Amino acid sequence: MEDSKLMFDNCRENESSSNSKPPNPIAGGGHRLVASATKRSLVRHPSLVRTKLSDVSLEPRAATGDHATEYIPLLRSGAWADIGSRSSMEDVYVCADNFMSHYRSTSSNEGNRAFYGVFDGHGGKHAADFACYHLPRFIAEDEDFPRQIDRAISSAFLQTDTAFAEACILDADLASGTTALAALVIGSSLVVANAGDCRAVLCRRGKAIEMSRDHKPVCLREKERIEASGGYVDDGYLNGQLNVARALGDWHLEGLKSVDGGPLSGEPELMSTRLTEEDEFLIIGCDGIWDVFMSQNAVDFARRRLQEHNDPVMCSKDLVDEALKRKSGDNLSVVVVCFKKQPPPNLVAPRGRVHRSISAEGLKELQSFLDTLKD
Repeated sequence: MEDSKLMFDNCRENESSSNSKPPNPIAGGGHRLVASATKRSLVRHPSLVRTKLSDVSLEPRAATGDHATEYIPLLRSGAWADIGSRSSMEDVYVCADNFMSHYRSTSSNEGNRAFYGVFDGHGGKHAADFACYHLPRFIAEDEDFPRQIDRAISSAFLQTDTAFAEACILDADLASGTTALAALVIGSSLVVANAGDCRAVLCRRGKAIEMSRDHKPVCLREKERIEASGGYVDDGYLNGQLNVARALGDWHLEGLKSVDGGPLSGEPELMSTRLTEEDEFLIIGCDGIWDVFMSQNAVDFARRRLQEHNDPVMCSKDLVDEALKRKSGDNLSVVVVCFKKQPPPNLVAPRGRVHRSISAEGLKELQSFLDTLKD
C-alpha cells in the first residue's frame, strides 16, 4: 500500500488533509451518542428480506493454497466533488487508504484495510455529514470486523441510522436524509454496501462490473418490500415523497420509518468479490454521475484518462467535469480507487480470420469478362 491517506470532503473545496475530519453535527451540543448507538438498540425492519453477501457473476480465481502468493492490490485513491447546478451542496465523500490506523486506537499490520464512501444527502446535508463521520467508526469498532464483515457492515449502517435518530431528537434542525455507499478493501477482497442510488462499478480488464444495485422505488424487489411494509409507490416516489427506496435518516418524514420498521429501509445490500490482477480500478459515485454515465461508458472514459495521466484524483475530476458537460442536474461526487501502480494496459482484441466472398452479381460480371476473353 502506498502512503497512508485520509481524505474527507464537506464540499467547500476539493482538497485533502491527513488531519481533517468532517464536522460532527451534534458536536458541541453537550450530548454524546450512548445507548442508541449500541448493537442492542438496533431494529431491523421486519419486512426487509435479508440480502446475503452476493457472489458477483465473475470468473472465480483459482485457489492457490499458498496464502503468501495471494494477490494483494496496491491502493491509490482520489476524489472530486462539485455543486453542479444545485443551489447547495449535499454530497460528501471519504477516502481512507489505511482505514484501521485512522479509526482504531490500536495499530494493525494485517495488510490492506481501506474504506471509501459516498453519501448523497437530501433535505439538507446533516445526515450525509453524520454518516460520513460515524459509519466508518462503527465498522472499525465492531468486534466482529473483519471476521464477520457482512454482519459488521450491516450493523454499522443500522447503528448510524439509529444514532442519527437520537441526534435529531436532541436537535430537530438536523432532520434530513442521505443515501450511502461504502466500499471496503480487506486484503484481496472487495466488499460494497449500498443503501440508495449511489453506485460502485469495478473495471476488470476493461469490462464494467456493477458492484451495487440502484435502490429505486420502481424496482420490483424494492416495490414488493415497500408494499409489504405498508407503503406505496406513486409516480416513482416512495409514499409520494422520496425517489429512493433505502436511505439513512429521514426519521422526520411521516409514515416512512419508525422504530417498528417502515417502507424506507436503512439496511444495505452487500456485494463482494475477490480482486485479481485483472482488476484495474473502482469507481464509486453519487447519482449525479450516473444520471449521465452508463456504467461501461464511465469505465471506458476513466480508463482512457488513467492511461493518459495515471492519477486517480485527476481522473475523478475528469469524470465530474465530463458530467457537467453532459448537463447533469445534480451535485456531483466521485471516488476512483486504483489497484496498481501502472496505468491500465492497452487491450488488443484478437484478429479473427477474414472470410472473403464474391457476390452473385460479381460472379456474373466475372463470368462475362471471362467469356469475352474466349471470343
